[in-house]
Amino acid sequence: MLFSIIIPVYNRPDEIDELLSSLVEQTDTDFEVIIVEDGSSIACKTVVEKYAGKLPVAYYLIENSGPGQARNYGAKQASGDYLLILDSDCIIPPAYIASVRNELQETNADAFGGPDRALDSFTPVQKAINYSMTSLFTTGGIRGQKKKIGKFYPRSFNMGIRREVYEKLGGFAKMRFGEDIDFSIRIYNAGYKVALFLSAYVYHKRRNNFKTFFKQVYNSGIARINLYKKYPDSLKIVHLFPSAFLLFLILSLLTAYWCVAGMACISLYTLIIFLDATIQNKSPYVGLLSILASFTQLIGYGSGFLSAFWKRVILGKDEFSAFDKNFYK
Repeated sequence: MLFSIIIPVYNRPDEIDELLSSLVEQTDTDFEVIIVEDGSSIACKTVVEKYAGKLPVAYYLIENSGPGQARNYGAKQASGDYLLILDSDCIIPPAYIASVRNELQETNADAFGGPDRALDSFTPVQKAINYSMTSLFTTGGIRGQKKKIGKFYPRSFNMGIRREVYEKLGGFAKMRFGEDIDFSIRIYNAGYKVALFLSAYVYHKRRNNFKTFFKQVYNSGIARINLYKKYPDSLKIVHLFPSAFLLFLILSLLTAYWCVAGMACISLYTLIIFLDATIQNKSPYVGLLSILASFTQLIGYGSGFLSAFWKRVILGKDEFSAFDKNFYK
């Protein structure tokens, strides 16, 4: 059961160094690594070459085409029975491959994914962003922390699929954002078995500042409407929460009728975020930053969702995304 680990990268040589270093420490070594440089101006080739004697790693440089198409290119070079899709900003625990193997032997899943966590070495901002993206209080925890909370859709930061299933479905679609959810929906629609492997977690560094984090979640909000246009049944009530939160916040700030009761509710919500994040991270400072991260996530996602709803559903415009030229700035 050979695993092919496919990692697209764009201008992130330092991240690739950390990721490959963590893969060297795997207790189960039955895997190959495929790095696909997606038209970067800051290449990671020299970093990858450092690991040539430590890992079975291959490096490919392609024209910029987005992460989904970079993964598809990597899949064509792969020889494993299962393809493991990771993001370049992940660090992998030593028992990750062993955990995936054990879970597959138990479930025989066709596709799967695992949760993400924060390392103690992450910056306070990264820990705060990780909290907002994994907490039930921001709806983030619904996407991969518990097996009993809704249907699980594997995400590209920690995703695996049987090779033959990947090939039959044609891999990732030509979407800049939301391509992993699109793929997961197609896997379900084709009748394949999908599982959440709680033991196969990764440490996910995500964004390192709130500006780029806002851009990420804004595009995630847009992507949700783009997915809705393709798969109407994919839109759930939980996806409306960020937009509802944003509208409630605006009403509370601008109208006297809503002001007192609205701000009281928001203050209570803020306190819950602070206490929960402080306890989880054992740091009041991270708790404070988690308030900012949570509001950034909800406002960013909500505004992207509403913008896309207006343009795509009301005005009938074509699929789009934002910040395409300066997404990482």
